[in-house]
Amino acid sequence: QVQLVESGGGLVQAGGSLRLSCAASGRTFSNYVIGWFRQAPGKEREFVSAINGSGGDTVYRDSVKGRFTISRDNAGNTVYLQMNSLKPEDRAVYYCAAAGPTYVYGRVHTGSSQYNYWGQGTQVTVSS
Repeated sequence: QVQLVESGGGLVQAGGSLRLSCAASGRTFSNYVIGWFRQAPGKEREFVSAINGSGGDTVYRDSVKGRFTISRDNAGNTVYLQMNSLKPEDRAVYYCAAAGPTYVYGRVHTGSSQYNYWGQGTQVTVSS
């Protein structure tokens, strides 16, 4: 079992920044791909970004490329999502999820069905 707890959400003005954290407990953290998803009101949950166990492979949805950065600290069992230049359309509940256990140097996953552990989510609100 892997338990995930997100933090760092909040209210920010457009153009501002937030850093989300995903703290994990449980088994060997580096054996899990960690992904960030988000769900806006009235919309389906969508993929945002993911990082493999080593941190050497990352992927982003097109709309956040150049603004969001995912990273991980395996010693601290935490994954971060640095969000800069936030836009009102980034407003959503952000969830982190874990897929694994898997090869540390494996590829990342972008489909929500590939993740077997989920956090409770953290709200991000961007005012215009």
